[in-house]
Amino acid sequence: MPASAPDKTFPVSWEELHRNAKALAWRLVDMGPWKGLIGVTRGGLVPAAVVARELDIRIVETVSVIGYKSDDSRPELADEAQIVKFPANVGDGEGWLVVDDLVDTGRTFVVLRKLLPKAHFATVYAKPLGRPLVDTFITEVSQDTWIYFPWDVELQFTQPIANRRRGE
Repeated sequence: MPASAPDKTFPVSWEELHRNAKALAWRLVDMGPWKGLIGVTRGGLVPAAVVARELDIRIVETVSVIGYKSDDSRPELADEAQIVKFPANVGDGEGWLVVDDLVDTGRTFVVLRKLLPKAHFATVYAKPLGRPLVDTFITEVSQDTWIYFPWDVELQFTQPIANRRRGE
């Protein structure tokens, strides 16, 4: 999350994420067969599991990329996306499906596309800056919107949008 509270937020429930990940699988089903799927940790693990199940992909790898620094409650962009774990035996990505929850600025996918230029990149959500780097996605949100994924939030009261704009 940015250092200051975002103007626009987009909370995503578990049910909505599951439905959208399944919709992503529908878009991808006729593009296979796939050698396997590479989930981008950590956010991409949940949609990757749903997509792998729906496409009956049994070989699931992970790539761990640090694109944010600080703690998870108030992350900031890292100076450069850093790969801390890369899957073995995926070559240039040909026949592989890379799945993440979101493409935001595209920094993660810039790094991954250099290493996996022939892979197919898919996300559930896409923002305008990162959208050119993803091959398939479901929902586009504006660049200034912060997506709250279900694993990042707890149920609590929130002010109506109009009240937040007035500073109440």
